[in-house]
Parts: sequence; C-alpha cells; structure tokens
Amino acid sequence: MAFSDTFERVFQEIKRNRKPFFVVFFIIVLITYAVLYAIDFIPEPVSGEKTQDTEEVISEAEEEPVKMVQQEEAKPLSPLPTKIIFESLDKQVQVLNPQSREVADLDAALLSGVVRHPDSATLTEKGNVFILGHSSYLPNVLNKNFQAFNGIQDLVWGDIIRVQSEDAEYVYRVQRVYQAKTSDVVVPNTPNKAQLTLATCNSFGAKDDRYIVEANLIETRLF
Repeated sequence: MAFSDTFERVFQEIKRNRKPFFVVFFIIVLITYAVLYAIDFIPEPVSGEKTQDTEEVISEAEEEPVKMVQQEEAKPLSPLPTKIIFESLDKQVQVLNPQSREVADLDAALLSGVVRHPDSATLTEKGNVFILGHSSYLPNVLNKNFQAFNGIQDLVWGDIIRVQSEDAEYVYRVQRVYQAKTSDVVVPNTPNKAQLTLATCNSFGAKDDRYIVEANLIETRLF
C-alpha cells in the first residue's frame, strides 16, 4: 500500500508540473544521446555506399588477371601414307611418296613398295588417293615388291583396306573391283569425297591390262 501511495503522489506531482517535467526529460535524453555518440556506441545507419575496405577488395578482385587454361592446339596429321593393310588378304605393303612425276623415278620407287602418285590427293584432304603397285605371278621372284599388289583382284565389296600414316589410320571399304586396259583407266577426281584407288601395273609406261580397286573412306583412327 505504501508503494501505491508513493506512486500516486509522484503521478499527481508530474501532472501538476507537466511542462517542467518534459523539458527536463528531453534535456536528459539529448545529453544521453550525445554521450553515447561521443563514445561511438551509436550504430551507423546502413547505406548503399561502399566502404573503403569494400572498395579495396573489389579493386583487388578487378585487377586479378583471369587465368585461362588453353588447350594445346592439335598437331596437324601427317598427310602421306606409309603402309597399306589388306585384312582379307592377310598382307601389308609399304607405301612410298616420291615427289617426281617422271616415269623412271616412279618405276624406281616401285622396286621398294607401292607408290602414291604425286598428283593425287593426300590422306588429310578430300579427293582420290591413287596408289599403284606391281603384281606378278611368276614362280620365282627375288624382289617381293614385284608382288606387292598380288591378290587385290580378289577383293570384293565390303572388304576393308587400312591405310596408315605416321599418326593415324584411314579405314576404307571396297566399293568396286574391275579389270581395265591401261588406255581406259581414268582415275576420277573426287574433290568432295575421300576415296582410295589402287591399280596394279608392270610399269607406269606399260600397256598391259590392270586391276583397279575403288574404296571409300569410312573411318579415321588416331594413334
């Protein structure tokens, strides 16, 4: 009861002296706020401006170079054939690539294998790769390169011929096998199609008949 009486007396006193009370209260609030601000106890309002520390972090991030991992450029494939593999004939032969177009030079190269004609396409471009090789059915042949293309007349549609370079293998499927007179042999130019043409011969200048094999590229395998 004593507490109630005291509170009632204080309330009546404030009621009678409202104006002086509120003036004193306002002054006390201002003094309190000033003291708290002076000791940096009042939190600063959040604004949209960047602080100096934030600007420094952003500046450092902008100056940091972007590290790009670049793939090593693919090495160009070797364009010249080095070997022919006949799966159905169970044989393989070496391919030479002379630069000379002289008949004597091409015939000399045939003594060491079969020869890609220098005017024909390479393995890495669209066109017709034209390769000639000796064939002989004599019973005794000292140089086996004279029999390099023996048996290609027995190839049939669908047989696989694999032509290898230094770094890739080109897989061809036989499309056509036929015999033709030398005067009738025309190696077609196929600029938009990768094709392989094989021909037997005794000599580049010979007039005898030849066996011709035409095949289309179906797959390229990298080593």
